[in-house]
Amino acid sequence: MSNWQVHAVKYADRNARTRADSFIFDDNHDAPHAMDYFMWVLRRGDDVILVDTGYDEAEAASRDRPISMDPREALKPLGLAAGDITQLIVTHLHYDHAGGLHLFPNATIHLQAAEMAFATGPCMCHGTLQMPFTADHVCEAVKRVYSGRCVFHEGDGEVADGVTVHCLGGHSRGLQAVRVRTDAGWLCLASDATHYYENVFENKPFPIVVDLEDMLQGFERLHRLASDPKLIIPGHDPLVRELFPQDVADHIYRLDKGPDRWVF
Repeated sequence: MSNWQVHAVKYADRNARTRADSFIFDDNHDAPHAMDYFMWVLRRGDDVILVDTGYDEAEAASRDRPISMDPREALKPLGLAAGDITQLIVTHLHYDHAGGLHLFPNATIHLQAAEMAFATGPCMCHGTLQMPFTADHVCEAVKRVYSGRCVFHEGDGEVADGVTVHCLGGHSRGLQAVRVRTDAGWLCLASDATHYYENVFENKPFPIVVDLEDMLQGFERLHRLASDPKLIIPGHDPLVRELFPQDVADHIYRLDKGPDRWVF
Protein backbone atom coordinates (compact mmCIF):
# COMPACT_ATOMS: atom_id res chain seq x y z
CA MET A 1 0.00 0.00 0.00
CA SER A 2 1.08 3.61 -0.56
CA ASN A 3 2.22 5.90 2.20
CA TRP A 4 0.25 8.60 3.99
CA GLN A 5 0.43 12.36 3.70
CA VAL A 6 0.38 14.12 7.06
CA HIS A 7 -0.56 17.74 7.73
CA ALA A 8 -0.44 19.69 10.99
CA VAL A 9 -3.29 22.19 11.21
CA LYS A 10 -2.85 25.04 13.69
CA TYR A 11 -6.10 26.49 15.04
CA ALA A 12 -4.99 28.39 18.18
CA ASP A 13 -2.07 29.58 20.25
CA ARG A 14 -1.51 30.76 23.80
CA ASN A 15 1.45 33.03 24.36
CA ALA A 16 0.90 34.26 27.93
CA ARG A 17 2.83 31.34 29.38
CA THR A 18 6.24 30.79 30.97
CA ARG A 19 8.66 27.88 30.93
CA ALA A 20 7.37 26.88 34.37
CA ASP A 21 4.11 25.95 32.58
CA SER A 22 5.99 23.58 30.27
CA PHE A 23 8.72 21.90 32.32
CA ILE A 24 8.89 20.52 35.86
CA PHE A 25 12.65 21.04 35.98
CA ASP A 26 13.86 24.26 34.35
CA ASP A 27 16.30 26.87 35.61
CA ASN A 28 14.78 29.65 33.51
CA HIS A 29 11.27 29.11 34.84
CA ASP A 30 9.93 32.67 34.40
CA ALA A 31 10.94 33.12 30.73
CA PRO A 32 8.08 33.37 28.19
CA HIS A 33 7.13 30.11 26.50
CA ALA A 34 4.46 30.07 23.81
CA MET A 35 2.18 27.14 22.95
CA ASP A 36 0.51 26.23 19.66
CA TYR A 37 -2.60 24.08 19.27
CA PHE A 38 -2.84 21.60 16.40
CA MET A 39 -4.99 18.97 14.78
CA TRP A 40 -3.47 16.52 12.29
CA VAL A 41 -4.81 15.16 9.02
CA LEU A 42 -3.71 11.84 7.51
CA ARG A 43 -4.55 11.32 3.85
CA ARG A 44 -3.92 8.50 1.36
CA GLY A 45 -5.92 8.81 -1.83
CA ASP A 46 -9.57 9.02 -0.80
CA ASP A 47 -8.83 7.84 2.73
CA VAL A 48 -8.79 10.54 5.41
CA ILE A 49 -8.17 10.17 9.13
CA LEU A 50 -8.39 13.15 11.48
CA VAL A 51 -6.27 13.08 14.62
CA ASP A 52 -7.89 15.16 17.38
CA THR A 53 -10.53 17.84 16.97
CA GLY A 54 -9.41 21.04 18.65
CA TYR A 55 -12.07 22.98 20.57
CA ASP A 56 -14.78 25.46 19.61
CA GLU A 57 -15.66 29.07 20.44
CA ALA A 58 -17.85 28.07 23.38
CA GLU A 59 -14.99 26.21 25.05
CA ALA A 60 -12.63 29.06 24.19
CA ALA A 61 -14.91 31.51 25.98
CA SER A 62 -15.44 29.20 28.95
CA ARG A 63 -11.70 28.78 29.53
CA ASP A 64 -10.69 32.25 28.33
CA ARG A 65 -8.39 30.61 25.77
CA PRO A 66 -9.31 32.13 22.39
CA ILE A 67 -8.95 30.19 19.16
CA SER A 68 -7.72 31.62 15.88
CA MET A 69 -10.34 29.75 13.87
CA ASP A 70 -13.07 27.17 14.23
CA PRO A 71 -11.62 23.68 13.64
CA ARG A 72 -14.05 23.15 10.76
CA GLU A 73 -12.83 26.30 9.04
CA ALA A 74 -9.21 25.29 9.68
CA LEU A 75 -9.70 22.11 7.62
CA LYS A 76 -11.29 23.77 4.59
CA PRO A 77 -8.03 24.60 2.74
CA LEU A 78 -7.40 20.85 2.64
CA GLY A 79 -10.72 20.41 0.84
CA LEU A 80 -12.35 18.82 3.89
CA ALA A 81 -15.75 19.52 5.39
CA ALA A 82 -16.67 18.35 8.87
CA GLY A 83 -19.13 15.85 7.46
CA ASP A 84 -16.38 14.23 5.39
CA ILE A 85 -14.59 12.99 8.51
CA THR A 86 -15.58 9.39 9.21
CA GLN A 87 -12.46 8.18 11.04
CA LEU A 88 -11.17 10.16 14.02
CA ILE A 89 -8.32 9.22 16.34
CA VAL A 90 -8.69 10.87 19.75
CA THR A 91 -5.29 10.87 21.41
CA HIS A 92 -6.90 11.69 24.76
CA LEU A 93 -10.00 13.41 26.09
CA HIS A 94 -8.52 16.72 27.27
CA TYR A 95 -10.53 19.73 26.11
CA ASP A 96 -8.05 20.86 23.46
CA HIS A 97 -7.92 17.44 21.81
CA ALA A 98 -11.53 16.27 22.12
CA GLY A 99 -13.38 19.56 22.53
CA GLY A 100 -14.66 19.44 18.96
CA LEU A 101 -16.06 15.91 18.89
CA HIS A 102 -19.56 17.29 18.34
CA LEU A 103 -18.31 19.16 15.27
CA PHE A 104 -17.66 15.86 13.44
CA PRO A 105 -20.94 13.95 13.81
CA ASN A 106 -20.19 11.31 11.17
CA ALA A 107 -16.92 10.17 12.70
CA THR A 108 -16.18 6.86 14.35
CA ILE A 109 -13.68 7.59 17.09
CA HIS A 110 -10.62 5.54 18.04
CA LEU A 111 -9.84 5.81 21.75
CA GLN A 112 -7.88 3.93 24.38
CA ALA A 113 -10.14 2.02 26.78
CA ALA A 114 -7.93 3.30 29.61
CA GLU A 115 -8.71 6.91 28.67
CA MET A 116 -12.48 6.40 28.82
CA ALA A 117 -12.14 4.60 32.17
CA PHE A 118 -9.99 7.43 33.51
CA ALA A 119 -12.23 10.25 32.28
CA THR A 120 -15.37 8.65 33.73
CA GLY A 121 -13.90 7.10 36.87
CA PRO A 122 -13.15 8.05 40.47
CA CYS A 123 -10.06 10.07 39.53
CA MET A 124 -12.41 12.74 38.20
CA CYS A 125 -13.53 13.43 41.79
CA HIS A 126 -10.24 15.33 42.17
CA GLY A 127 -10.37 18.84 40.76
CA THR A 128 -6.71 18.88 39.77
CA LEU A 129 -7.09 15.77 37.60
CA GLN A 130 -10.46 16.93 36.29
CA MET A 131 -9.16 20.33 35.20
CA PRO A 132 -8.10 19.49 31.60
CA PHE A 133 -11.39 17.66 30.91
CA THR A 134 -14.83 19.09 30.13
CA ALA A 135 -17.82 16.91 31.01
CA ASP A 136 -19.69 17.63 27.76
CA HIS A 137 -16.76 16.38 25.70
CA VAL A 138 -16.54 13.17 27.70
CA CYS A 139 -20.30 12.71 27.37
CA GLU A 140 -20.01 13.13 23.60
CA ALA A 141 -17.45 10.31 23.57
CA VAL A 142 -19.83 8.15 25.61
CA LYS A 143 -22.59 8.86 23.08
CA ARG A 144 -20.32 7.53 20.32
CA VAL A 145 -20.02 4.29 22.28
CA TYR A 146 -23.79 3.95 22.54
CA SER A 147 -24.27 4.75 18.83
CA GLY A 148 -21.75 2.08 17.83
CA ARG A 149 -19.17 4.58 16.61
CA CYS A 150 -16.31 4.06 19.03
CA VAL A 151 -13.44 1.64 18.53
CA PHE A 152 -11.56 0.95 21.74
CA HIS A 153 -7.88 0.07 21.70
CA GLU A 154 -5.94 -1.46 24.55
CA GLY A 155 -2.26 -0.64 24.24
CA ASP A 156 -1.18 -1.02 20.61
CA GLY A 157 -3.77 -1.10 17.85
CA GLU A 158 -4.15 -0.70 14.09
CA VAL A 159 -6.52 1.92 12.68
CA ALA A 160 -5.63 1.37 9.02
CA ASP A 161 -2.78 -0.05 6.99
CA GLY A 162 0.20 2.10 7.96
CA VAL A 163 -1.56 3.82 10.88
CA THR A 164 -1.23 2.45 14.41
CA VAL A 165 -1.93 3.78 17.90
CA HIS A 166 0.15 3.18 21.03
CA CYS A 167 -0.86 3.88 24.62
CA LEU A 168 1.86 5.79 26.45
CA GLY A 169 -0.05 7.37 29.34
CA GLY A 170 1.81 9.83 31.52
CA HIS A 171 0.04 13.09 30.76
CA SER A 172 -3.35 11.34 30.83
CA ARG A 173 -4.01 7.71 31.71
CA GLY A 174 -4.96 6.61 28.20
CA LEU A 175 -2.94 9.03 26.10
CA GLN A 176 -2.04 7.43 22.77
CA ALA A 177 0.51 8.39 20.14
CA VAL A 178 -0.13 7.75 16.45
CA ARG A 179 2.45 6.05 14.21
CA VAL A 180 2.11 6.73 10.48
CA ARG A 181 3.98 5.25 7.52
CA THR A 182 5.19 8.08 5.28
CA ASP A 183 7.68 8.59 2.46
CA ALA A 184 10.17 9.80 5.09
CA GLY A 185 9.69 6.70 7.24
CA TRP A 186 7.59 5.97 10.31
CA LEU A 187 6.41 9.31 11.66
CA CYS A 188 5.12 9.55 15.23
CA LEU A 189 2.44 12.08 16.12
CA ALA A 190 3.26 12.24 19.80
CA SER A 191 0.38 14.51 20.77
CA ASP A 192 0.85 15.30 24.47
CA ALA A 193 3.26 12.44 25.10
CA THR A 194 5.65 15.31 24.44
CA HIS A 195 4.22 18.82 24.25
CA TYR A 196 7.56 20.26 23.10
CA TYR A 197 10.72 18.93 21.51
CA GLU A 198 12.51 19.80 24.75
CA ASN A 199 10.34 17.41 26.76
CA VAL A 200 11.39 14.34 24.80
CA PHE A 201 14.92 15.32 23.75
CA GLU A 202 16.01 16.71 27.10
CA ASN A 203 13.96 14.32 29.25
CA LYS A 204 12.07 17.18 30.92
CA PRO A 205 8.55 16.22 32.12
CA PHE A 206 5.51 18.40 31.48
CA PRO A 207 3.80 19.61 34.69
CA ILE A 208 0.32 18.22 33.93
CA VAL A 209 1.04 14.57 34.64
CA VAL A 210 -0.91 11.61 35.96
CA ASP A 211 2.01 9.15 36.10
CA LEU A 212 5.54 10.54 35.93
CA GLU A 213 7.14 7.16 35.32
CA ASP A 214 4.83 6.53 32.36
CA MET A 215 5.68 9.95 30.97
CA LEU A 216 9.42 9.31 31.15
CA GLN A 217 9.07 5.84 29.66
CA GLY A 218 6.89 7.38 26.98
CA PHE A 219 9.76 9.66 25.96
CA GLU A 220 11.86 6.56 25.37
CA ARG A 221 9.14 4.83 23.43
CA LEU A 222 8.62 7.76 21.09
CA HIS A 223 12.18 7.22 19.87
CA ARG A 224 11.37 3.59 19.15
CA LEU A 225 8.13 4.39 17.33
CA ALA A 226 9.69 6.89 14.91
CA SER A 227 12.15 5.79 12.20
CA ASP A 228 14.20 8.91 12.90
CA PRO A 229 14.13 11.38 15.83
CA LYS A 230 13.28 14.10 13.29
CA LEU A 231 9.95 12.33 12.74
CA ILE A 232 8.78 12.71 16.35
CA ILE A 233 6.13 15.44 16.17
CA PRO A 234 5.31 17.14 19.49
CA GLY A 235 1.77 18.16 20.29
CA HIS A 236 2.13 21.89 20.95
CA ASP A 237 5.55 23.17 19.92
CA PRO A 238 5.63 26.36 17.79
CA LEU A 239 8.98 25.11 16.49
CA VAL A 240 7.05 22.70 14.24
CA ARG A 241 6.11 25.73 12.15
CA GLU A 242 9.75 26.67 11.74
CA LEU A 243 11.03 23.22 10.86
CA PHE A 244 8.33 22.01 8.45
CA PRO A 245 7.08 23.73 5.27
CA GLN A 246 3.76 25.51 4.96
CA ASP A 247 1.33 23.83 2.60
CA VAL A 248 -2.03 24.97 1.19
CA ALA A 249 -2.55 27.74 3.78
CA ASP A 250 -0.62 29.80 6.32
CA HIS A 251 -1.82 27.64 9.24
CA ILE A 252 -1.15 24.23 7.65
CA TYR A 253 2.21 22.43 7.60
CA ARG A 254 3.33 19.35 5.66
CA LEU A 255 5.03 16.74 7.86
CA ASP A 256 5.37 13.54 5.84
CA LYS A 257 8.45 14.58 3.86
CA GLY A 258 10.39 15.33 7.03
CA PRO A 259 11.65 18.72 8.29
CA ASP A 260 13.42 21.27 6.11
CA ARG A 261 16.01 21.72 8.86
CA TRP A 262 16.81 20.34 12.30
CA VAL A 263 17.98 21.85 15.58
CA PHE A 264 18.27 18.97 18.07
